[in-house]
Amino acid sequence: MDERTSLPEHRRVLIALVALGLTTFVQLYYPQALIPALSRDFAVDASQAALTISGATVGLAVAALAWSWVADRIGRARAMRIAIVSAALIGLLLPFVTSFPLIVGLRVAQGVALGGTPALALAYLNEQVGRRAALTAGATYISGTVVGGLAGRLIAAPIADLADWRVAALVAGALSALGAAVTVIALPRERRAAGAEQPRHGMWQGMLVNLADPRQFALYAQGFLLMGAQVAVFNYLGYRLEMEPFGLPPALTAVIFLAGLSGAVSARLAATFAARFGRRRVLLASSLTMVLGAALTVPERLTSVLVGLLLFTTAYFSAHSIASGWVGPMATSGVTQATSLYTLFYYAGSSLFGWLGGLAFAAGWAGTAAMVIAIVLIAFTIARALLPDPAEEVRTQPPTRPYAAPR
Repeated sequence: MDERTSLPEHRRVLIALVALGLTTFVQLYYPQALIPALSRDFAVDASQAALTISGATVGLAVAALAWSWVADRIGRARAMRIAIVSAALIGLLLPFVTSFPLIVGLRVAQGVALGGTPALALAYLNEQVGRRAALTAGATYISGTVVGGLAGRLIAAPIADLADWRVAALVAGALSALGAAVTVIALPRERRAAGAEQPRHGMWQGMLVNLADPRQFALYAQGFLLMGAQVAVFNYLGYRLEMEPFGLPPALTAVIFLAGLSGAVSARLAATFAARFGRRRVLLASSLTMVLGAALTVPERLTSVLVGLLLFTTAYFSAHSIASGWVGPMATSGVTQATSLYTLFYYAGSSLFGWLGGLAFAAGWAGTAAMVIAIVLIAFTIARALLPDPAEEVRTQPPTRPYAAPR
């Protein structure tokens, strides 16, 4: 809590953002645990079944900037309420659909609705919570997104194994509806009135200014490539563990998603290390650790796979929290557009590499792992070349913008 908010209002902000993050990521990622079941039920291959993830993330990516335009006119809190309720209603319809193309289409529509949550939540947090509380508040929001993504996967997999994927989807939809209700009730209105913000640039000008900045481009590349790597791993590793030589049942393969719990810890540690050593160093070290973790998943030994997954996931959340939290402070203007562009690139990478990972999986897990390692190394190279060193970080960071990191 700081000078911008009273203690009760600060608590409401945290409760609302945790519920928002949880609900958003339950809806986005619970089908990840159902990909093998969907593949069997609709007689589609792994890359086609993964369209239930990629479709939602494509919708979110293309809608993020439009939601920033809407939010500037009706207010971020109101826009987030509309977005999360719309997504929850679509989620409750999905279990009753019998056509696979229609399921993918509804997932795209759900992603469009969810486009009004991640980028707006970060901008809303920047407004509501000042510098002293921003680090804790940002990490709290990350925790909500981590728990949401994890809960959706862990709930869906065993239910689908015991009943079928439709029951799992209905339970996930009900959980999301509950989270949406908490968000609507708890979320305070932002301190500025809708339409009161007068940015130096309009939406398109703000986009162009940020896209032309090599440092912002480097951060967008981190979201695009690192998120793509993470989704590829989690989309197809469950498939691998159900195959020989592992032969694990679907309910047991769901435990791989427990690795996501490390994100709640590593995001907070990343902020601590960044304050001491600089964001760039932490980001680069995290990327190299992701490479090591991905390499350890290649040997056909369950212990190696699990250790590698834990290293990879821990490092991913560390890298993502640094990159996403650096976008706002790095922006010289058009902060809303800057964070929305990060969201666009982030989910575009999820969609593209989540699908390409399935094509690479045709060559076995080694093919998917090789793709993941390659794109993480590209992200490392871009960050090393374009992002400022620790001394320059201090000179370029505007003093009034807090550090905040979404999932």
